[in-house]
Amino acid sequence: MRWCNLLLNVMTQIAKAKPKTEKNHEEKAWYIIDAKNKVLGRLATRIATRLMGKHKPTWQPYMDMGDYIVVINASKVSVTGRKEEQKKYFRYSGYPGGLKTETLKDLRNRKPQDIIYHAVAGMLPKNRLGSAMFKKLFVYSGERHPHEAQEPKELEV
Repeated sequence: MRWCNLLLNVMTQIAKAKPKTEKNHEEKAWYIIDAKNKVLGRLATRIATRLMGKHKPTWQPYMDMGDYIVVINASKVSVTGRKEEQKKYFRYSGYPGGLKTETLKDLRNRKPQDIIYHAVAGMLPKNRLGSAMFKKLFVYSGERHPHEAQEPKELEV
């Protein structure tokens, strides 16, 4: 009979214990940033800091503690100097002669959200953790976005 009580006691302690995956994590917040007339590099550093979670006092370099970021008006982001004509983006198909170059001006006309994606990706870690952080970034070229249900808070940059 004693072993039954002992077993029952151990089972109740196990049931009360929190699982290892459920640590004291804060709920990840949603933020919205309007990129209209914001300088690209300064905007990207603020976004990368929020995605990594470095703004929180509980930040750990090996954990994904960052928040979700929604960026609107990506087509209206500004750059300084003559970067509009001089900054180049490169793609490589993997085939001989498959290197494609594109200026910032051309990329803005073709796919404006990639400007911000490219700038932020360069500031995140280059590993699985960085990939998980990058998936929490949503960039849209216009005013509209499909994340109204998450009720993102306005973040001033």
